[in-house]
Amino acid sequence: MDNLGKIEELQEILHEDAENFQARRELAILLIDAGFAKEASAHLIYLSKKFPNDSNIYYNLGIAYEKQKLYEQAKNAYQQSIELAPNEMDAVYNLGLVYTELKNFDEGIKCFEKVLETDPNDSNSYFSLGICFLKKGDLINAMMNFQNTIDINDEDLYAHFYIGNILRDMGDNDGAKEHFQRVIEISPDYSWAYYNLASIAFEEEDYENVAINLDKTIELNPKDETAYINYAKILTKMGLYEDAKGMLTQAMGNCADVGNLYYYIAQIAKYEGNTDSYIENLNNALQNRDTLTIDIQKIMDEIEKNS
Repeated sequence: MDNLGKIEELQEILHEDAENFQARRELAILLIDAGFAKEASAHLIYLSKKFPNDSNIYYNLGIAYEKQKLYEQAKNAYQQSIELAPNEMDAVYNLGLVYTELKNFDEGIKCFEKVLETDPNDSNSYFSLGICFLKKGDLINAMMNFQNTIDINDEDLYAHFYIGNILRDMGDNDGAKEHFQRVIEISPDYSWAYYNLASIAFEEEDYENVAINLDKTIELNPKDETAYINYAKILTKMGLYEDAKGMLTQAMGNCADVGNLYYYIAQIAKYEGNTDSYIENLNNALQNRDTLTIDIQKIMDEIEKNS
């Protein structure tokens, strides 16, 4: 029997006997797994009133709230679970994740460090510490914790990816490339690793690898508007205006949001000295203002200045 069938069976049992608490517990877990977190939380709240000292109920309630992005409620549920069962590190770890979402990074760090006191080889806690320090702007501690992550689990592609980004920010392009290449070894379909390799190649004026890696980026993620725009910007800087326009035209065929694409086609026309095309595409951008992230007043000022 699949999960949905089991859910229906348990709902029928509860319809006949609302006090079947075991069935309600099972149903709540299945609802969480099936993506019905709101429905699950209602059952878990009911159970928490019947069994106020059951840490597992509050733990699962925390998960249900977290899946709904109700982070304050999730925090309270996990805290209640920990109060009832202080040695249950799953709740401590999840509380750390919730603190991270709430941007309370110092409290998140405390949670992950507490987990590591119990299990020094928990790579997930090292990774989460890395995220907290990164969001605090502490690149040294972030990189140290991402390195601890891959020392334990070298298959963690996200830790490699973040180390690559940090090394690139520090000016170590060779080190960054090693980690982006490792990301690709682990997950050949991870498009942003190719994109970052292309960006480094552009800095190094290695235009052959710029094209190879950006082509791969778009092949893997043909709806990535940002990749098309940045590819077009690079082609424009290289003076390849027709190629840049072709890239943005290709993007229009693949992406639903075209406001920004018209704006960047307009900028290429401006470089070419084609004022009519420049103004036309700025107006096209305004006609698609619901998908624009560029300031509308800026575009209107450009039109007025050049008309």
